[in-house]
Amino acid sequence: MFGRHFSYASTHDWPHIKAWLTLRMQPDMSVEGKVREVMDRISKSGDESLVEYTRRFDCEDFSLEDLRVTHREIQDSLSMVQENDLEIIRTAADKIRNYHFKQKRNSWFTTDPDGAFLGQMVTSVPRAGLYVPGGRGGDTPLISSLLMNSIPAQVAGVKSICIVSPPRRDKTLNPYILATAHLLGLDEIYKCGSAWAVAALAYGTASIPAVDMIAGPGNIFVTTAKKLLMGQVGIDMVAGPSELAVMADSSARPDYIAADLLSQAEHDPLAGTYLVTDDADLIKKVGSELENQLLSLPRADNARKALKDWGGSFKVPDMQTGMELVNLIAPEHFELCLQDPWAMLARVKNAGAVFLGHTSPEPVGDYFAGPNHVLPTLGTARFSQALSVENFQKNISILATDKNYLQMHASGIARMARMENLEAHARSVEIRLKGE
Repeated sequence: MFGRHFSYASTHDWPHIKAWLTLRMQPDMSVEGKVREVMDRISKSGDESLVEYTRRFDCEDFSLEDLRVTHREIQDSLSMVQENDLEIIRTAADKIRNYHFKQKRNSWFTTDPDGAFLGQMVTSVPRAGLYVPGGRGGDTPLISSLLMNSIPAQVAGVKSICIVSPPRRDKTLNPYILATAHLLGLDEIYKCGSAWAVAALAYGTASIPAVDMIAGPGNIFVTTAKKLLMGQVGIDMVAGPSELAVMADSSARPDYIAADLLSQAEHDPLAGTYLVTDDADLIKKVGSELENQLLSLPRADNARKALKDWGGSFKVPDMQTGMELVNLIAPEHFELCLQDPWAMLARVKNAGAVFLGHTSPEPVGDYFAGPNHVLPTLGTARFSQALSVENFQKNISILATDKNYLQMHASGIARMARMENLEAHARSVEIRLKGE
């Protein structure tokens, strides 16, 4: 069932595997020109172009009056969602919030031995925009994405948060999205999607005030828009298709592993699924389980293509070597389906999130447990990490020195400035000592 089978015994085998993985990272350059055009039009004509694009791609009779979700629409959504579902969302939100509270940083101040007052003032970005994908015309509302993006911003102290999401054909948003926003206390919601929504958040329009930070997943157009906006507005990350690596030994159940791999493969035909094991028989059993479980999977077409194109099994001589390979792959999600997963945890160097043991499937983290599911993909876990409260916070350096400090260090500071041939820097310090 896996599209590719590899053997990995040492780093000498990595170039061949890396060449295959790199093919999945190739950007679609044909999209960039289209996105630039969209962004240019939004920057120049704002609401007018926003409505035009929404009419063309989402609902034909959309008007500017339909752009912002009304209080009545939010209230009506609550009656469309079962109370039991609302309670599940509340519970998930509480767990996610409790986890993220532990990430919050505090300001600090100190005085060094020479009398300088030093510190770091932690503050939040003033305004954030959250993108929530529509998904199949609004039929697959990404409730979890809204929770995972909004809660870190709220914990960070962001005072102004808005949501953008593409409308359905009837000019509505899925009631689960609106109900979740209500539970989070968010009511600034706009019906627009794709690159034009991202551009509206970044540049601002007459109806949508510009934001300082944009977070949230999306298709290639959304991702490309965010990439092009780097340096103009904060973004969470440039994320690619989802991926899961499972390292398993003979204690693992093939049906569990297959189910977990399919939980990623159903996302996207580009989703990567990797099984790393020292048990050749397990690879065969998991392959059979994948075939069996695909028969009843609603999104089987997506999953089958993902497994064929980007599903890989990796036979390794032992778990230590397997861990070496996983650290090279640097997967978004990493499951340790081992008899003793805790013994291997310290060896993990590159992964977005780690799931330990046979009863910790990746979807528990996707939805409920608390850690953020917005994670680095395509090997970027080598240098980046999950979305967190820190993404919505800023550190402002604080410094105060008196004349005694300057008398003690002015000559050294001035000399360093002149080493760099920056005379005005040196004089800025020295002028404060004249006449002393």
